[in-house]
Amino acid sequence: MKVKIRKEGEDKTFKLIKTWSDVTLETWGELVGLQKGSKTKEAVETIAALSNIPKHLINELGIQDVAVILKHISALQEHARTRFKRIIKLNGVEYGFHPKLEDITLGEWADIETYLQGGIDNNLPDIMAILYRPIKERKNKMYTIEAYDGEIAMRAEEMKTMKAEEVQSALVFFYTLGKKLLEILPLYLMEQMEIMKKKVEQKQMKTSRLDGVGLA
Repeated sequence: MKVKIRKEGEDKTFKLIKTWSDVTLETWGELVGLQKGSKTKEAVETIAALSNIPKHLINELGIQDVAVILKHISALQEHARTRFKRIIKLNGVEYGFHPKLEDITLGEWADIETYLQGGIDNNLPDIMAILYRPIKERKNKMYTIEAYDGEIAMRAEEMKTMKAEEVQSALVFFYTLGKKLLEILPLYLMEQMEIMKKKVEQKQMKTSRLDGVGLA
């Protein structure tokens, strides 16, 4: 979409994003964060982020013109492709979404939970860097990814170039399965605590028997 703005008797043409595919994770994260502020600021920053119109000119646009631009942006987002992509490619590297989320480790889950609590708009690259990791082996639709070691800083930087629509579909998928995991997690923790309790009891019994052994 092209936007014409008349300034000092001269028409200037600016470009607005054509599809939601043009929006990266980094930009989308900024837009999500704007929803916490005033509607006026949100409108200005949204148009600035998704076009090449200078902010000082956005502030001079008529309310009706702003409404038309925002309606166009909203329509692009609504018609965005929402198909979940398990494999994405960034800067020549293939990254695979966690193959079996039901087998996610407690460490992975704890880190994701921490980032979610810190604000999803601030930590989207980190969350994606946990869920998407470099593919080690791949055969057709099957693949294995690198083990999680908690070192995600460099990968999080790469994730900033992900397409917003890829991030959104991944979050929907994760949220849907995540609700099930939240139901399973307490049961899992209780089982682990029960196992630990039995190990402690067995160790105490063993120690008690040794204490009862003496020389005649």
